Amino acid sequence: MRALVCNEYGPPDSLCIEQWDDPVAGPAQIVVKVAAAGINFPDVLSIAGKYQVKTATPFVPGNEAAGTVLSIGAGVRQFAPGDRVIVATRGGAFAERCIAYEKMAMPLPAELDFSQGAGFSVTYGTSYHALQQRASVRAGETLLVLGAAGGVGIAAVQIGKALGARVIAAASTDTKLEFARAAGADELINYSMSSLKEKVRELTGGNGADVVYDPVGGALAEQAYRALAWQGRYLVVGFASGDIPAFAANIALLKEASVLGVWWGTWAEKNPGLQAINMQQLAQLLVAGKLAPPTSESDAMDDFSDAFAAITKRRALGKVILQMAPPASSSSE
Repeated sequence: MRALVCNEYGPPDSLCIEQWDDPVAGPAQIVVKVAAAGINFPDVLSIAGKYQVKTATPFVPGNEAAGTVLSIGAGVRQFAPGDRVIVATRGGAFAERCIAYEKMAMPLPAELDFSQGAGFSVTYGTSYHALQQRASVRAGETLLVLGAAGGVGIAAVQIGKALGARVIAAASTDTKLEFARAAGADELINYSMSSLKEKVRELTGGNGADVVYDPVGGALAEQAYRALAWQGRYLVVGFASGDIPAFAANIALLKEASVLGVWWGTWAEKNPGLQAINMQQLAQLLVAGKLAPPTSESDAMDDFSDAFAAITKRRALGKVILQMAPPASSSSE
């Protein structure tokens, strides 16, 4: 099979397309013929050797995909060859074949095509877990989403609305904010043009945000943290800005606020039953028309440099997808 391989840590341009052996399903695993795979910011960190879990080289990156089941391992009960699925993986998704554990797979809803499905499990899984299990968002609360036009950000906007929250979308350009508005955001903040903290206070009548969803980090984190409401919850989702913030503990004391970490992949592996329920509930929201995963850019595996640039240059609106179909002159079988 063709695979996108990280032979040494570095920028995404250092990846190579190589021929690798097809994977073989072990117990409780399925092998998937990958139609499309989603790119996420943690993939950039993983390739650079900077992710919190370091993968030894050489390896095939990629943590989410959609495609068709080719084979199943011993003990698999929910899937059979030919089933269309969405999978979350611990690497290996940027290839024509990948392995996933049965507990980290779900049927591809009829409402989604392969490209939308490829960008669903990590972004929507992360955001749903963050807002449900970590922050316990309640109807009528105010949710502030930073980086609101990115993959996890736009998922948080849609899920927040589905849960009944008033959603304030924050982003760096008006184009990104209009994208967030189309996804359901109630209020918009361009944090390159005004103070994030002061704008949040203005929009909330001085009360602040009940929940902050932050996949960005950096200088904005301090402003958003200080804009929390009484007993507000601050969700640490990631650091797309490249800088890890340090929080003033006295703000947590004065507001009885909570700073909550979100690491969906590990949580899902440790809580497969709850993870399955989350995926079922997300599927129900899809069927009800309350979620609509947007794809801003879709590139062939051979054009992976362009696809990663959409992430590293922060121009993505929604998900960036790699299509795994081989060139017309080659065969994937």
